[in-house]
Amino acid sequence: MKNINPNKTLAELTVAEFMELQNSMNNKDNKLYAYGIKGIAKILGCSRSKAAEVKKSGILDDAIFQNRNIIVVDVEKALQLFGNKK
Repeated sequence: MKNINPNKTLAELTVAEFMELQNSMNNKDNKLYAYGIKGIAKILGCSRSKAAEVKKSGILDDAIFQNRNIIVVDVEKALQLFGNKK
């Protein structure tokens, strides 16, 4: 985005400028997420009951975002946290 005028409308961008903009946005958030206890089990390579135990233990709290019964897990952070606690 070094040469793109932020005051240009999207319609005024050249193909090269548009591709540069798109690539810069794609590189910002390349995180992988897993969902639910099943997702935690898949990340850790264990059973769902063991994944529930790990979640309940609090080891992965910094990698888990939960709203009621919806669980979203940042995979990279979960693996880092789990590796530090072994």
